[in-house]
Amino acid sequence: MSTVETLVGDWLPLPDVAQMLDVSITKVHGLLDERALAALRIGERKIRSVPAAFLQDGHVVESLKGTIVVLADAGFSDEELIGWLFTPDESLRGRPIDALRAGRKTEIRRRAQSLAW
Repeated sequence: MSTVETLVGDWLPLPDVAQMLDVSITKVHGLLDERALAALRIGERKIRSVPAAFLQDGHVVESLKGTIVVLADAGFSDEELIGWLFTPDESLRGRPIDALRAGRKTEIRRRAQSLAW
């Protein structure tokens, strides 16, 4: 198991994401293509999966897309950006993904943008 797999903990295979969002699997692939979500191949069978924390109340976390785009523009791979979002940060008193889920997107985006410099 990779470090990122361990950091995230709870993963959802793409069909489960589609079911939770009440959309088709094609729509989930579209969300991945437009960078609203990020996925990795995890586990022994290397099944493409999304961190469960990317979903909240039947929707994709609202501010996730912009944050993923900023990190990807800074040169982060999907594995690196997921790792960054799930790594605890003492100055945040938690993980960046938790701050996004709590609606603190400005603070997280500012930190993500600083990584590009």
